[in-house]
Amino acid sequence: MEYLIGIQGPYYILVASDRIASSNTIQMKDDHDKMFKMSEKILLLCVGEAGDTVQFAECIQKNVQLYKMRNGYELSLTAAANFTRQNLADYLRSRTPYHVNLLLAGYDEHEGPSVYYMDYVAALAKAPFAVHGYGAFLTLSILDRYYKPSIMCEEAVELLKKCLEELQMHFILHLPSFSVQIIDKDGIHELDTILPSKRSS
Repeated sequence: MEYLIGIQGPYYILVASDRIASSNTIQMKDDHDKMFKMSEKILLLCVGEAGDTVQFAECIQKNVQLYKMRNGYELSLTAAANFTRQNLADYLRSRTPYHVNLLLAGYDEHEGPSVYYMDYVAALAKAPFAVHGYGAFLTLSILDRYYKPSIMCEEAVELLKKCLEELQMHFILHLPSFSVQIIDKDGIHELDTILPSKRSS
C-alpha cells in the first residue's frame, strides 16, 4: 500500500515517498520518513515490512558510512547500488530474508544523476523513472506519457503532482502527504511536503 517514486532529469533526481506507517489496516502515524541518507548525494528509499525496512536500510547506511571512514572517500552511486543488491541477495538466501522494496537515487560526478529500482528478490535495474507500490499500476502510464529525458525540474514536480492526484482519485488507500527531495551536484535538497488533492475529472 506504500508508494515510492523517482524521476531522473538531465542534472537532478526527484524522489518522493508517502509518509504513512501502518499495521494491517490501521494507520499508526502520518509523518514516517522512508528516506535514508547514504551519503551527501545518495538517498535510499525503502518500503516493505515495518521492521525490515528500518533494519535493512540502516545496515546499508552504516556500512556505506563505514566505507568512507576507512577509505577517505564515498562509494559511487553504482557501487552503492550493487553493494545494496548483494546484501539483499545474501539475506534472501538465508533464514532471515528482508521483505523490502527499494529505490536508490543520487548524483555521481562522472555518471550524473541516476535512479536504481530494486525489489525484494534483489532484482536491480537502472531506469529513467521508477515506482514501487500498488500505486505503480495507476501512475506508470502517466510517466510513460509525459516523461522526457530533458524534463526540467519544475516540469518534474508538476508530473509528480499529476501522479499523486491520480492516486487520490483511484487508490483505495488514502495517502495524505508525501516527502519530496531533489538530488543534484550540490547535494540533497528537501522540498515542501506535497498534500495532493483529488482532481475534479
